[in-house]
Amino acid sequence: MDTLPENATLMASPDVWMEGDALEQLARVARFPGCRKAVGMPDLHPGPGIPIGAAFAFDGIIRPYLVGGDAGCGVMVISLPKVKSSGDALERRINATFGDDPLEDADREALVAAAWETGPAALAAANGVPGALAELAEQLSPEPAWLAGIESAPLEFPGIYTRAMGTIGGGNHFLELSRISSIVDKPFAKSVGLKSGGFAVVAHSGSRGLGRALIDRWGAEPLEDPTTQARYLSEMAGAVRFARANRLVLCWKMLVAAGVARASKVSGAFDVIHNTVIPWQDGGWLHRKGSAPADAEQPTIVLGSRGTESWVMAGCGEPGCLCSVAHGAGRRMGRTEAVEKLKTRYRRKNLVRTKLGGRVLCDDTSLLYAEHPDAYKAIEPVVAAIEDAGAARRVAALAPVVTIKR
Repeated sequence: MDTLPENATLMASPDVWMEGDALEQLARVARFPGCRKAVGMPDLHPGPGIPIGAAFAFDGIIRPYLVGGDAGCGVMVISLPKVKSSGDALERRINATFGDDPLEDADREALVAAAWETGPAALAAANGVPGALAELAEQLSPEPAWLAGIESAPLEFPGIYTRAMGTIGGGNHFLELSRISSIVDKPFAKSVGLKSGGFAVVAHSGSRGLGRALIDRWGAEPLEDPTTQARYLSEMAGAVRFARANRLVLCWKMLVAAGVARASKVSGAFDVIHNTVIPWQDGGWLHRKGSAPADAEQPTIVLGSRGTESWVMAGCGEPGCLCSVAHGAGRRMGRTEAVEKLKTRYRRKNLVRTKLGGRVLCDDTSLLYAEHPDAYKAIEPVVAAIEDAGAARRVAALAPVVTIKR
């Protein structure tokens, strides 16, 4: 491929496997008019025309296509000192919890509209929401400053999304109970409620079709007019807020299954958003597509595959990295390729237990192959590259106990 242009940087070391197509996509976007800087993360991999695992700063231009079809996709982490259920009992409780609807007494259409407008706060205010879930919603950290400054546009999309609240979605999205396997930075870990021997609920999900509706509406054309930009941002903000509320409901389901569904049992929480566009320096716009924010001393998380650890990290606010880090290990095989290659290597019974002793609950055999750890890059070189770049430092490793993909 051609050499990356001067405004493009790759946050990677020779130990990080990198696909040529992803580098070509990074270089192509870096050459778009107005691109001030492009940073490919260690998890960079090809997407539909644009790379996934990258951050882009543009001068005065918003490109909705760089946010992609899942605006608001991200991760919520809820810290727990202990859980009451484990092993087979936990699996039975998970199956029972996912068979129930914690929002059955709520007006779903009204709740989706409220979540679009106010995010998790909607769960604290709506009728029919379990009281302990409403209390937990009240305790969550406030919205990021950039999001708090944008009012959501009225929700105009059809009511087909009323059943989406509290669902995981496909692809690499998941809900997980993890144990804290090691702590590197004890003071920072304590500040987010993580302690040795404790646990964390990790929900990776997005706006569940609302983001796709946005990209279908806005397409690939750049937005330069401030009025048009404001209209897009107000709709994107709604999708982001819905996604944050959706992740909280997912976490709540795992808290119920683990027997700790009370706000008093939670020791900390944070939420990071992978797909968004935010105001940037000197009138610019920072686009993140599959990259996590890492402002100075901000908690963030780099996801492993279901068979490897994830890492909670503390951001360093490095401007050369656009204050961003990888959102995960990153794919090294496309999903179709993974299914074709791995179905001859593993039997199904080998797919539902991980090397770390965790369980995987998934009814879709093809998805088990498509999301197998072998389809992803190794997490250790990815995290090492982030540290070497000065983008973030390690705080704590999370080992998956049970992972849900359904």
